[in-house]
Amino acid sequence: MAEMVEIRWHGRGGQGTVTAAKVFADACLSGGRHVQAFPEYGPERSGAPLRAYNRVSSKELRMHCPVLRPGIVAVVDATLLDSINVMEGAPDDAVIVVNSAKDPKEIREKLKAKPTQKVFTIDATRIALECIGRPLPNSPMVGVLAKVSGLISLDQILEDVKKSFGKKFSQKIIDGNLEAARKGYGEVREG
Repeated sequence: MAEMVEIRWHGRGGQGTVTAAKVFADACLSGGRHVQAFPEYGPERSGAPLRAYNRVSSKELRMHCPVLRPGIVAVVDATLLDSINVMEGAPDDAVIVVNSAKDPKEIREKLKAKPTQKVFTIDATRIALECIGRPLPNSPMVGVLAKVSGLISLDQILEDVKKSFGKKFSQKIIDGNLEAARKGYGEVREG
């Protein structure tokens, strides 16, 4: 692992993007890493674009500023690709994950990604509907981030999903989110 990995999440209010960033950070923390997870909101309303951030490091984190050069970009809502430059500041070796049923090669072209940047897609919304019954793509996206980042194991993600969701939700909802994270981990495609 690089000494520090920065992640920028793009989503819309109500999709669980901020929760996804927190769950991912908690799992990394449980795995012995130093972490930060923080949101950046515009107008706080359902459907409004938002960003959330993670920093994951093997050493103590002392910086407290926005993530400007994300090593990983996670796009929870593909409609944002038409209105926001999700590639802003992404270095030549960035990893981009987009919640989309489209082929990763098609998304790569849309993003104008460099050949050295890795582009992944996952139909996280479909997985969420199948597993949870609601279009909340955060758990599948957390599963994908575990796989593409290599920062944390799927087992650690599942343990932290149980912990995070166990405080608030029924066993049925918890089980649905666990299955969604597993499917996200297993179904991600690279192009």
